Amino acid sequence: MKSVAVFCGANPGNQPWFAEAAVELGKTLAERGIRVLFGGGSVGLMGILADAVLAHGGAITGVITDQLTELELGHKGVSDMIVVESMAERRTLLIKGTDGVITLPGGFGSMDEHFEALTLAQLHQYRKPVGLLNVQGYYDPMLHMLEQMVKFGFLKAKNRDLCIDAQTIPDLLDKMTAYEYQAVAKWV
Repeated sequence: MKSVAVFCGANPGNQPWFAEAAVELGKTLAERGIRVLFGGGSVGLMGILADAVLAHGGAITGVITDQLTELELGHKGVSDMIVVESMAERRTLLIKGTDGVITLPGGFGSMDEHFEALTLAQLHQYRKPVGLLNVQGYYDPMLHMLEQMVKFGFLKAKNRDLCIDAQTIPDLLDKMTAYEYQAVAKWV
């Protein structure tokens, strides 16, 4: 992998391990020479991730909306910043041309981005790994919901596997590196 989009919260969460995971992910990606594309923010896990990438000499590109720029939420240390009009355009640019997606803990925006990548994978429009870093079991309820979707016939079992998850960064990156795209030809 040469580049990944990282989706994560504009808030830091209320437990220290979320920030620790963002720092470790930023450091690891920088040390492995993997370019990071992120939401461009200076706040929350986004800002923590960007700071870690920069502190370890990594390459990073931000994609931020006009609205967020006007609110002065853009990361001042990121020189490669793309400003777009809409969140939809932001999501598209973050995913386009990357070798994978990693989602750290976050809220609505992170889930929107994560499920957009999974939907594109299901539609055969994105054939790269979509990873979920399940820090301290944060995503356990969501992973259970994916199993419910399969159980009740709303999601094909093979397409459930489009969402790669791991609790540690090395495990997640290993799974993403070994990933082979295998979505079902017809999802309905």
